[in-house]
Amino acid sequence: MLKNIPTHLIAGPLGAGKTSLIRNLLAQRPADERWAVLINEFGLVGLDAALLTTEDDGIAMGEVAGGCLCCVNGVPFQVGLSRLLRKARPDRLLIEPSGLGHPLQLLAQLGEPPWAGVLAVQPAVLVLDAAALAAGVALPQSQQASLSSAGLLLLNKAENLDEATRARIQAQLPARPLQWTTQAALPLNQLPGFAARAEAGAGLDGLPGSTAAAVAQIWRTPAEPICQVQAHAEGWSIGWRWHPSQRFELMRVQQWLGSLAWRRAKLVLQTNAGWLSANALDGQPLHWQNSEWRKDSRLELIFSEAQDVAALQAGFQRCRLD
Repeated sequence: MLKNIPTHLIAGPLGAGKTSLIRNLLAQRPADERWAVLINEFGLVGLDAALLTTEDDGIAMGEVAGGCLCCVNGVPFQVGLSRLLRKARPDRLLIEPSGLGHPLQLLAQLGEPPWAGVLAVQPAVLVLDAAALAAGVALPQSQQASLSSAGLLLLNKAENLDEATRARIQAQLPARPLQWTTQAALPLNQLPGFAARAEAGAGLDGLPGSTAAAVAQIWRTPAEPICQVQAHAEGWSIGWRWHPSQRFELMRVQQWLGSLAWRRAKLVLQTNAGWLSANALDGQPLHWQNSEWRKDSRLELIFSEAQDVAALQAGFQRCRLD
């Protein structure tokens, strides 16, 4: 049994590199530590856990899908985090809120009951897209408000910025510890609060009771996906889960996605080139990677405004291999 579990909030706007940072940190996990990762996604399908899937049995993943994880007093968050902590009994916890979330509110609420004493919340890491800042893209207000309290500002995607541009960006930011990175590569010993250690104790005994896990949706037929749509003030999302028997033609997927004006695309698909994943922002080209996730094919798209669901469904269907 543990208490005061070091807890690291990995926050930042959509596409800045939060998932890449977590992947890099997981690769550096000390062999004698058990870690847990809780991920919140704006959409309902859940892609980040699939993108982070690893065969490492010292890492446990949990998800709270749909909306803003800043509402930590809500039942989905309490149940999701309680279940993850009881299952993993981790020595360290990483939390990735949605890029559309509110990190300051989340940090404050994690220090209150029932989490006080169970979690030892460390100074947050705020991952920022340095290339976007250089181009004059404004931070969302929720992320802007978090700058001055961050334990580390991770200026990612900085490989093509010269010293003058870096100096100009830094002058616009509050005086906080700062790292310039490529692909969110951060040495583990530079993670704020890494020296903290969990303590023996009965901290998990006081957590909210974990209700039975929700029954997962199942496919009516292999050729018909599970599709989930939601709308918030921050955006509109649609997500699909396809039966693992279904395969997709890579070029058709690329062409179809290239015709859409999405803000964010995340996907893990079984294709004619094998199981592949991709993660892109604002219509950028997809960079495919081999995926360890093989349970089903998933795609989540976030748009600024509501879309024609039937047209999106038909477009995705045309990408299937017969």
